[in-house]
Amino acid sequence: MATNSLNPRALHAWLLLLPALTLLAAFTHFPAVATLIDSFYSTPKGGRAAVWVGLENYETLVADPVFWQAATNNLWFALATIPLSIALALAMALWVNERIAGRGFLRMAYFTPTILPMIAVANIWLFFYTPGYGLLEQITGFFGLPSHNWLGDQGTALGAITLVAVWKESGFFMIFYLAALQSMNPNLREAASIEGASRGYFFRHVQWPLLMPTTLFIGVNAVINAVRMVDHVLVLTRGGPNNASTLLLYHLYEVGFKFWDTGYAAAITVVLLAVLASVALLQFFVLDRKVHYQ
Repeated sequence: MATNSLNPRALHAWLLLLPALTLLAAFTHFPAVATLIDSFYSTPKGGRAAVWVGLENYETLVADPVFWQAATNNLWFALATIPLSIALALAMALWVNERIAGRGFLRMAYFTPTILPMIAVANIWLFFYTPGYGLLEQITGFFGLPSHNWLGDQGTALGAITLVAVWKESGFFMIFYLAALQSMNPNLREAASIEGASRGYFFRHVQWPLLMPTTLFIGVNAVINAVRMVDHVLVLTRGGPNNASTLLLYHLYEVGFKFWDTGYAAAITVVLLAVLASVALLQFFVLDRKVHYQ
């Protein structure tokens, strides 16, 4: 008669995974489920406990003009930062992958913004954008252009934050592209040179297809970064002027910690998670078909 016994190797494997699984469940899965449940309850205040309100928080979200303004801003922010940061990262990786003088210094210079704290980066650019004596004002003044409040103008506030985000993220994405370029077989370039292929032809038909898995990975991270941006907004503009630079996570921060409406904040969080999950699934299951593996 056969007896069921736990495989010692399987038990050992599960014990090795247990710490990571515990942290993942405690800090990711449980908070997500708890937030989903909280979104159907009112905000507890004083001695009044939270009560079931159903979809009331989501109805408040639909009727909230600030939420839709933040969603629109975030859409434009993502449409600008994602392609620009990826294109700049790829261009920098292609350049520093070549045998050029000072290649190590260039790699360090491109990657330096990545290791700086987000708050420090925002404060640096706050000085650049300061009207009257900021670095950008000094440059524009040299060419005779009038002074401009880049962060205080509704037409330029979001663009100013977008520029900071691209400068911050492109160096991080460059590292992944550089690693992918260095893992390619050098014989591919030699064969293309023998066949008389130009540099542009070699990139379009050889390097770019082989970089598609890396691009997919970077694209998913770029989407997440575009939605979770809050540090720069908090330091540079605080969502102003007139919510012109308010992004979704900053709006969530204000609702949850400034106005202390935890029920409504939970509803916004659920919507953000649903949007991010949908975009990630779309990228993996639709764009994955166009990814070429070696």
